[in-house]
Amino acid sequence: QFPGYDDLYCKFCFVYGPDWVPTAGLEEGISQITSTSEVAPTTLVWNFPIDITFKSTNPSGWPQIVVSVYGPDFFGNDVVRGYGAVHVPFVPGRHTRTLPMFVPESTSRLQRFTSWFTGRRPEFTDPRVVAQGEGREVTRVRSQGFVTISFNVVTKDMKKLGYDVSPSDVQNPSMVPLAERFHRY
Repeated sequence: QFPGYDDLYCKFCFVYGPDWVPTAGLEEGISQITSTSEVAPTTLVWNFPIDITFKSTNPSGWPQIVVSVYGPDFFGNDVVRGYGAVHVPFVPGRHTRTLPMFVPESTSRLQRFTSWFTGRRPEFTDPRVVAQGEGREVTRVRSQGFVTISFNVVTKDMKKLGYDVSPSDVQNPSMVPLAERFHRY
């Protein structure tokens, strides 16, 4: 949902720790351009399946997906319309996550005018910075839209490694505290 914007596409990439290795699927990609419809004038639907498999023996650095949304500005230039990131859910099953999206802002009026005039708005050179905490405290951003992602998570051999990822609260597995999701035997 990006009120006031249309003809948007998204890029995705994964950020993960050094103990993680992708074994199948694409680590990054780009979707098609989508538009709003008369039925849902504020909703954009990509229906863009992402399939990836990771392998690790350590939960540290659990994968995150970073989403960047782009679209045309007044002059027809592709500009960033939002960045967002979320961890891949820890618990097997179907999960839905809504990512609040944000865009970097210029720090002065002169920079804002110059970026509007030239069509070059502030954006991150590497969107992976969104999933990392270092240096983010000095970045000025503005909220802009939401992206909803549906996950279908499958885990394998977690118990063999000493981790219990089965939810103790079957009614609402997302409410299980993180410390309870990974029990060491």
